Amino acid sequence: MGITEQLVKFSTMEVAEEAAAMMRLSLFDWAACGSMGAAETEFAAFRQAQIIEDGPAHVFGGGELGAAQAALVNGTLSHALDYDDTHFAHIGHPSVAVLPAVMALAETLDTPLSDAIDAATIGVEASIMVGVWLGRDHYQIGYHQTATSGAFGATLAAARLLGLDKGQTRNALGLCASMASGVKAQFGTMAKPLNAGLAARTGVEAALWAQAGMTAAEDGLAGPLGFGATHHGEAAEVKLPRKEWQINTISHKFHACCHGLHAMLEALGGANVEAERIDAIKIRTHPRWMSVCNIAAPKTGLEVKFSYGHTAAMTLLGHATGAIASYTDEIARDKDIIALREKIEVVEDESLSETQSLITLTLETGEVRRLRHDLMTPMTLETRSEKLLAKVRALLGDARAVSLWQAVIGSDLDAVTDCFTAAE
Repeated sequence: MGITEQLVKFSTMEVAEEAAAMMRLSLFDWAACGSMGAAETEFAAFRQAQIIEDGPAHVFGGGELGAAQAALVNGTLSHALDYDDTHFAHIGHPSVAVLPAVMALAETLDTPLSDAIDAATIGVEASIMVGVWLGRDHYQIGYHQTATSGAFGATLAAARLLGLDKGQTRNALGLCASMASGVKAQFGTMAKPLNAGLAARTGVEAALWAQAGMTAAEDGLAGPLGFGATHHGEAAEVKLPRKEWQINTISHKFHACCHGLHAMLEALGGANVEAERIDAIKIRTHPRWMSVCNIAAPKTGLEVKFSYGHTAAMTLLGHATGAIASYTDEIARDKDIIALREKIEVVEDESLSETQSLITLTLETGEVRRLRHDLMTPMTLETRSEKLLAKVRALLGDARAVSLWQAVIGSDLDAVTDCFTAAE
């Protein structure tokens, strides 16, 4: 069965309970990231420029728009801080493409929250499937998986919400094939989060157009001259989820910096050693990250987010790497951090996966301690919930975090969207 046939079949499948529970946690995380993104002053003009039509769908920061426009705004704002969830199987951020489409359309249709969660779960899982099917060549050549595979996930989620039949769902995926886009050249600019917003809007529009009777290629995703064939897709083998869903291995960010640093930071969290006792530190990481987040001497707060040495020293000196406010130009010049950073060596290790880090701490006494962490290490839903609640409390404050949490675990979709206000 080809990828398109699998997706069409998957759109109506029953959602596993554990997968839906993970989706609620990602909804909680995504909504907090979106609220913080709405507070970013550099996106204020973009957000205001989109307020061109009234509609039923809430947008972060206040106001209501039509479903497609709301999906665009919320997708962009929720990825503005790059603090949202990731899935390493396809190197993408699934929630920021799928959830904006689902929540905007669900509000328009007056859909129960449980149905929205199911649709989002299907969409996130589908985006990962398409990402795996497209493969690493697609990403390495320059396409942004969050935007490309994410658009197909958003489309399938929207198709489920609208109750499209098989033919309409196939057409929606075919229409998406003409719209899915996004290149890595935009990394480091405002257009990177815009890629997520465009993917979300594509999902809403493709599904609505298919519902209205618009047709498309029989297989615009995997057919001859389709999206995969023309976008360096590998057509890797994928299977529909049975007992194991890919969403269950989603990786949430608990540090407000590049995800390539997170395995190291999690490992260092167990160091339990005073910084002044450290003589040397060797950090081993997958070669991919050496050109992504290994700025040796960052000069700005933004550059700090992409520095193994600086963030490692911050952690060991007690700075909160989970707080967005920690990444300032001043901290880039902190003399104590710089002094400790000089003791750190970062080396590539091909034996490690992209989600692993191995650290050797040598103390002044000559004692050697080894620390290791893998972001793919299973985490219970309870532990993940606690870590996410702590993260969102740091972002939104205790009262707003608790209100959002209660809304997400409840049954009222409006209670969730009522929380789409800008962070104070």
